[in-house]
Amino acid sequence: MKTNVRNSKLKKRRVSGFRQRNSTKAGRKVIARRRARGRTPTVFG
Repeated sequence: MKTNVRNSKLKKRRVSGFRQRNSTKAGRKVIARRRARGRTPTVFG
């Protein structure tokens, strides 16, 4: 029996990647908050 979850890096990036975050006002705030906390630049969600 196979597990139900199939991980896809591409889908993950498209949903919660840097470009997706940057495309909305709220997303840019997320990036700014993470930068202020000193987190890594790539955002996954």
